[in-house]
Amino acid sequence: MTVRLTRIYTRTGDDGETHLGDGSRTSKGDPRLQAYADCDETNSVLGLVLALGSPTPRTAEIIRHVQNDLFDLGADLATPIGTQRKKTELRMLPEQVQQLEEWCDEFNESLQTLTSFILPGGSPAGALLHQARTVSRRAERSAWLSTSDHAVNKVTLQYLNRLSDLLFILARVENGGEDPMWVPGGQRAGRGEEPIKS
Repeated sequence: MTVRLTRIYTRTGDDGETHLGDGSRTSKGDPRLQAYADCDETNSVLGLVLALGSPTPRTAEIIRHVQNDLFDLGADLATPIGTQRKKTELRMLPEQVQQLEEWCDEFNESLQTLTSFILPGGSPAGALLHQARTVSRRAERSAWLSTSDHAVNKVTLQYLNRLSDLLFILARVENGGEDPMWVPGGQRAGRGEEPIKS
């Protein structure tokens, strides 16, 4: 599939509407647009991980793979089910979800069992991966909101759900076991109060 962009501005969105992948027009307030905008933001944060976070080569390789998947996912969300115009219509596949699950299992196996929730932070790569995780969770919620017309490929929803899990695990990997941990009520100690036991 080849994409040719000969001009960036088109003036076709100046009336508050835009084209979907099937050629139909919809409002820029359509929940479907919010969903793939949040996917685009997730992708942009992953770009920051690569540019500023200095992740390990293996994590960087996975991020680049996921970035490409997210473009596939955006194309899928942009084309309502049942309105196919092209034989080359791009849809997310179960195999892409399975790949995320395999990476989750692979990396989680080497991590210590969690005894509390993790505070976002740690290394630059770890902190940025946590940011990408939270944006991907928003993308999943947005994608669910766009399913009211039943014209959304459910694999996109599964992918976004597994992606947030993978990004959480990769953040832990990049933090090298030095995750900042949540201590429930821990900030009360300075005021003479006992932290809450978790």
